[in-house]
Amino acid sequence: MFLANAGPHHRSPLLVGDSAILGDDGADEVERFLAVRADHRPTPLLSLSALAARLGIGELLVKDEAHRLGLCSFKALGGAYAVVRLVIERACLQLGRQIDYSELGQADVRSVAAGMIFACATDGNHGRSVAQGARFVGAKAVIFVHGGVSPGRVAAIAAFGAEIMRVDGTYDESVTEAARVSETKGWTVVSDTSWEDYERIPGLVMQGYTTILREALRQMREPPTHLFVQAGVGGIAAALGGHAALVLGAHRPKLVVVEPTLSACIFASAKAGHPVKVSHGAPTVMAMLECYEPSQVAWRILARVADAFMTVEDEEAIAAMNSLARPLPGDPAIVAGESGAAGLAGLLQAAGDEAMRRTLGLDSDARILVINSEGATDPARYRELVGLGPEDVQMAGAEHRV
Repeated sequence: MFLANAGPHHRSPLLVGDSAILGDDGADEVERFLAVRADHRPTPLLSLSALAARLGIGELLVKDEAHRLGLCSFKALGGAYAVVRLVIERACLQLGRQIDYSELGQADVRSVAAGMIFACATDGNHGRSVAQGARFVGAKAVIFVHGGVSPGRVAAIAAFGAEIMRVDGTYDESVTEAARVSETKGWTVVSDTSWEDYERIPGLVMQGYTTILREALRQMREPPTHLFVQAGVGGIAAALGGHAALVLGAHRPKLVVVEPTLSACIFASAKAGHPVKVSHGAPTVMAMLECYEPSQVAWRILARVADAFMTVEDEEAIAAMNSLARPLPGDPAIVAGESGAAGLAGLLQAAGDEAMRRTLGLDSDARILVINSEGATDPARYRELVGLGPEDVQMAGAEHRV
């Protein structure tokens, strides 16, 4: 399914508060945090020139978030950053002075952090980020996981010292349970989705994601003409689209939001003109995108900055995974998880449909940026879907990385 954004807010300015979160000042703040992390490196930007030629477009670039901060996912930038910001704010109040990121290892700051408990619901990656952030500052994390989270992903969260709380049902039900339990116990919820009267912390999570586009713009010869970005609750798409609108203005790329057909809450919201919760059905293979209700703040931004919305089938995502693992001659091999390949799956669908090509302007002048939002966060599942181990694909692609 494909839908051009014909809403009344399309291409209108972001609200002042959203601009403050996603603009240059917010991105600067994230960079100050990343500067104190010894494991921070800009993720690679890889060119698929052979695939671009086959698709009839000028350039195809992949920002490979599988190499982000040891978590194999873009989510490493969001939850951990929000946790650290909240610890610093609490420490400033309790210690009566301004705290810099470089002071996070000091005993008095860690004493403040030790008294804080952070909680969230997760499909896997966001929970690891919150748990990693809590361990980084010496706080505690309690992560709520629903029945669809694979044992491998649960173990990866627990490896950071987080307490695991299991919830029957879907991701959305685990979000509700995390909020309920946290309210009774006085824990701080660090969610990547927002609801009424709960927007600031998800805004911090989204602010962390602006690093992806800021890095990519520095790595590119010129800005992209198109962004194909996957969406669950909408956070990464809104963060990148909002940041692009603020820093590039009239030269911003067209933003195409890509979702699984089986959980397309952003698409349904665009069609209705307001946030819509879709019904639960069969699970999608794109587990990190299996969300049935959009983040309110993300939807508010996407209503303004997204140019089109589309859905992809599970089979298309798996095909995109395989095309990255077994690239055309001359292109690098890339390890992309089921959800990580969704943006590329959207581009492949759009490039193969003449009506979509014309609507989006996918021609020889198009410079496309897609985000590999995760690598093989569940290696066993990756082998099942691709028929290769992620280590084999990584070895084949290593020579192309920058």
